Amino acid sequence: MKKFIIALFLGFSAMLQAQNLISGTVTNKINQPIKGVSVYATELHKGTTTDENGKFTFTNLPNGKLKLTFTFIGFGTQNKTISSLQKENTLDVILEETIFEMDEVIVSTAFNKIQSQNVMKVEHESIKEMQRKGTATLIEGLATIPGVSQVSTGTSIGKPVIRGLSGNRVLVYSQGVRMENQQFGDEHGLGLNDSGIESVEVIKGPASLLYGSDALGGVLYFNPEKFADVNTFKANFSQKLFSNTLGSNSSLGLKTSTDNWKFLARGSYNMHSDYKIALPVRSSTSGADGERVSNTRYNETDFKTGIGFNNAKFSSVLRYNYNELDLGIPEDGPEASGAEQTTSKKTGFPKQGVFNHLLSLNNVFFFQKSKLDVDLGYVANDRSEFEDSDVAILHMKLKTFNYDAKYHLPTIGKVETIFGIQGMHQTNTNSGEEYLIPDAITNDFGFFGTANYEWKTNVLQAGLRFDNRKITTQAYGTPGEEGSFEAIEKSYDSFNASLGYKTNLVDDLTLRLNLASGFRAPNLAELTSNGVHEGTNRYEVGNSDLETEQNVQTDLNLEYRTDHFEFFVNGFYNHINNYIYTSPTGMVIDENAVFDYIQNNAKLYGGEIGLHFHPHPLDWLHYETSFETVTGKKQNGDYLPLIPANNWNNTIRTEFKIKNWFDDGFAALNVSTTFGQNNVSGFEIESNGYSLVNLGFGGKVKLGKTAFDISLNGNNLFDKRYIAHLSRLKIDGIPNIGRNIIFGVNFIL
Repeated sequence: MKKFIIALFLGFSAMLQAQNLISGTVTNKINQPIKGVSVYATELHKGTTTDENGKFTFTNLPNGKLKLTFTFIGFGTQNKTISSLQKENTLDVILEETIFEMDEVIVSTAFNKIQSQNVMKVEHESIKEMQRKGTATLIEGLATIPGVSQVSTGTSIGKPVIRGLSGNRVLVYSQGVRMENQQFGDEHGLGLNDSGIESVEVIKGPASLLYGSDALGGVLYFNPEKFADVNTFKANFSQKLFSNTLGSNSSLGLKTSTDNWKFLARGSYNMHSDYKIALPVRSSTSGADGERVSNTRYNETDFKTGIGFNNAKFSSVLRYNYNELDLGIPEDGPEASGAEQTTSKKTGFPKQGVFNHLLSLNNVFFFQKSKLDVDLGYVANDRSEFEDSDVAILHMKLKTFNYDAKYHLPTIGKVETIFGIQGMHQTNTNSGEEYLIPDAITNDFGFFGTANYEWKTNVLQAGLRFDNRKITTQAYGTPGEEGSFEAIEKSYDSFNASLGYKTNLVDDLTLRLNLASGFRAPNLAELTSNGVHEGTNRYEVGNSDLETEQNVQTDLNLEYRTDHFEFFVNGFYNHINNYIYTSPTGMVIDENAVFDYIQNNAKLYGGEIGLHFHPHPLDWLHYETSFETVTGKKQNGDYLPLIPANNWNNTIRTEFKIKNWFDDGFAALNVSTTFGQNNVSGFEIESNGYSLVNLGFGGKVKLGKTAFDISLNGNNLFDKRYIAHLSRLKIDGIPNIGRNIIFGVNFIL
């Protein structure tokens, strides 16, 4: 395997280069050149910027089709496709001023279209924009996207929820590789840090056609940081300070590129004390004892690096990400007798230690009129839990090898076609005293085909896929006793299809209609559990006879956009056969209620609605609002667990510039209203509604040749005491985090 990877990465560098070249000029509507426009070729991981005359040049380009994206603050993004490159090509581009979001290239879908041409509605959000909202963690940022929420354990652990589905029903991709980190556990977070990530794309709905099992509810696709522009060197240092947790977030990165080679590296370190809750309304005492939630402190180390090479025939990028988490597990609320009150950042017991290694190799082979994408990935997840000493009571190692190959056939008329294969080999081993799941081997294999037909403002896309998953486990312990597992060998097959249509009903009004099926094979916990899951405080009993979850979802998206007004409506209906969930048996073992895994048909429905308005000539003033709702029910009419409460989000934002020393400035007032959640499953607790007020301010400071970004955010500004419905600490009556002031600075070195 090692020799194969090296051959993929270096073996094609000796190929004859076509020496194709493209150059051009970027101007505004009155033919003035624009300096500093970013020009980026996504497939080549290659970028440049225009000079003072608005000119740009790319060399060593492949034959066939090439997509270029032109972006500049204050101007609308231009996406250009050169269908057949010659040895010398000229492309002149005119950018128009605009204040709305860019029309981004969507990487997570099959044909990498820009959003306005895409059949599926995909939410795209940059990490920079999420950080401007003052979010402390990556999952907090994701939860600001309509239709996305989180199951949280304090401030350190968050699991994404897409339209009411979470855990193994939401697939996570990073560096083009499927992330595997024991998602079945309620206390198992993403294992990703936002440092070194550029943006996220959210597919809200079944994406099994492209990603196979576990994409039943949707996909989070994280795009890594881009390499430096050709023949440049860049370095930056950023620092954030958090008032509530007395936390610190430091990051240092550097990157450089030549015409063919590119390299980057970034390291970051986070440390936080126990978070502080808001005082009760009846109390006027500040700094009183009992404000901090004991053992919610955590420390995180993250390192990312990458090296890339491209010529006229081949492009390859090798990336590595190391993430280490030291997490305290809270057991007592701040008011509990004997609850520790400290600002220490050293975790106490019980705690978790999680080590993630992610290695990816992304390759594109260019042919005359077609191309082949080959992605290889290796993920090693090492998870330990410590009860009262540094000897791990639970120790699980999950190792996953992924492969993904997609062949883009030559375009026939207006039809684009892709055929692909995907697979995964995964091993789970235990070495601790306790077992949550047995030692096991999982093998996936799938193949698919999809086609895209585009005419005028219409796009039709369809696809078909077959998958097989095999799970083999080893027996452990004495049958019938707690913590024992019987050996099982299971095989699951599934056919899935998707059909989507996009059209412009009238000018500026877009309609998207999608019908897709998805599936999810039962995970190891659902099949084999036999013991207390500390994350749920339940004695769980698995069911080896569980069948595959299979769903069909219909999505409707209406989007209206003009120069000063945006409006969208998203609606969905999701029917799931054999939905797997836990149900109380009425028995108690060792003071823990016993829950069985059972199945029932279920349905989820709801959607999101929102608008973005800025009045002319007050182009610097923006008003954004969105509302999201989801309802989940079993076939018998009972409600599903872990369904997020309805939310209404409102933001007033201004953009400004102060002479020549303060650029790209912004100020924002946000009011997020979460409604009460009374539609709960039998063992859940109803939740009250609440409103949070957040403020943000920032921009780029220019002092001579020195430039740096600053930001100041006040989250939960009025120190509202509340408990989120999806907080795992809710059962103990522990509120969420109180007021948090965040100051950040980013220096370009």
